[in-house]
Amino acid sequence: MTVKLVVLYTVPSDPAEFEQHYHAVHAPLVHKLPGLQRFETGTISTALDGGERTYHRVAELYFADEAAMSAAFGSAEGAATAQDYGQIAPPGSRMFVEVVDG
Repeated sequence: MTVKLVVLYTVPSDPAEFEQHYHAVHAPLVHKLPGLQRFETGTISTALDGGERTYHRVAELYFADEAAMSAAFGSAEGAATAQDYGQIAPPGSRMFVEVVDG
């Protein structure tokens, strides 16, 4: 069953610097993950519910199943991606695993 890692990045203190690093360093690392089926990312423009715009960027990484995702992050490429996430993710950023229904 397809699973998706959903990463929610809070608003960084320097959005321009964050975006430069994200596109030049982090996204290329994500693309190297073994077993990655699809990668989507984008910035949050508006909170339609009228609430605070808590998050700046969303990333969605699709894998065939949880075993494939675990193998990806257990690889050297996964370790490099996780290490870089630890360096760039603003405080309060979150990661969730979603089981895709259909």
